[in-house]
Amino acid sequence: MNSRKKELAPAVCPVCGEDVPRGALACPECGADYNSGWREDVDVYDGVDLPETFDYEEFAHREFGAPAPRPNRIKNVWWLTAIVLLVLAVLYLLGSR
Repeated sequence: MNSRKKELAPAVCPVCGEDVPRGALACPECGADYNSGWREDVDVYDGVDLPETFDYEEFAHREFGAPAPRPNRIKNVWWLTAIVLLVLAVLYLLGSR
């Protein structure tokens, strides 16, 4: 009876997180069962070569190469031109009253 109790499905699959119906022998979403991942003594990541730490910047550089160029900014001359035109427009409107 003790071995049968261990085989009962959990309410939520520990592998994929989906709800498992009562009495199910395997997860309907991912197929996990007692032998593949419901046991507490099983390490689901055993044999998977995962790094201890993850450096996103290094990963992005390796996968995508150099960072994308930034869009050109409006040069200072154009900002200065816009401000001068705005001031002239304000002066014109104030002078026409």
